[in-house]
Amino acid sequence: MQKDSQIIKEVNEIYLWLDEQLAEIDRSCRACGKCCDFEAFGHRLYVTTPELMYFAKHVGLTIKDMPSGVCPYRISGKCSVYSYRFSGCRIFTCGDDSEQEHQLCEQAIGKFKALCEEYNIPYHYMYLKPGLELLRSGDLEKS
Repeated sequence: MQKDSQIIKEVNEIYLWLDEQLAEIDRSCRACGKCCDFEAFGHRLYVTTPELMYFAKHVGLTIKDMPSGVCPYRISGKCSVYSYRFSGCRIFTCGDDSEQEHQLCEQAIGKFKALCEEYNIPYHYMYLKPGLELLRSGDLEKS
């Protein structure tokens, strides 16, 4: 349990770092909820093992199924888990994709992968739907 607590703390630090980086390049999210409809927006949200652990810790037993291409946490057009959103949600904005976003994404992925290596947990980088399925099954750290 100590290991999980430390991972959660370090994910939070990565998110704080990301928020600082994004503030410097003025790429903040307007929380409009449009990009949460992945199919309509033409993109996919990929998540990592440490992010899923952080998400599960904060959302608890309310891990939802994702029956469509819309994030199940978009409620009435807005993100209902905004404070605990994934790095891809933090980095990507509804504006044009930029080289800065791509670089931040790669840096964040590297940080999450290093956490997995440091704490000897499986590294996953997967689409949100199977990530949520792993959380719901309780098999995240077993896979």
